[in-house]
Amino acid sequence: MAGLNKVMIIGNLGTDPEMRFTPNGNPVTSFRMATSRNYTAPDGERKQETEWFDVVTWNRLAETCNQFLTKGKRAYVEGRLRTRTWEGQDGQKRSRIEIIANRVLFLDRQGAAVGDENHHDVEPEEIPF
Repeated sequence: MAGLNKVMIIGNLGTDPEMRFTPNGNPVTSFRMATSRNYTAPDGERKQETEWFDVVTWNRLAETCNQFLTKGKRAYVEGRLRTRTWEGQDGQKRSRIEIIANRVLFLDRQGAAVGDENHHDVEPEEIPF
């Protein structure tokens, strides 16, 4: 039986992207994103809840994200979840859940999209609503 591991978020970058290279020269860029949800509590008070996500991009997408994204920019990220585990310097086992992105849309620049080989600028008449 096949499974599905897909996540989509829209939010703001909480950090500037950080690009590095693997030993074989592949670029990898990571950054943190925040998504917020507004709701009304049972007592009538308006509240906001923020979730933070670690995002990782690879290769051409990593280069483009590093070039065009900065802290505070709004973006759409689509990808899969991955849990990474390692042992810290103190000997404690640590883990982190990351989004491995395969598509990123820059929402602060009209028509900017990366990570989709067949993307093009979207004209207003192409929007279905």
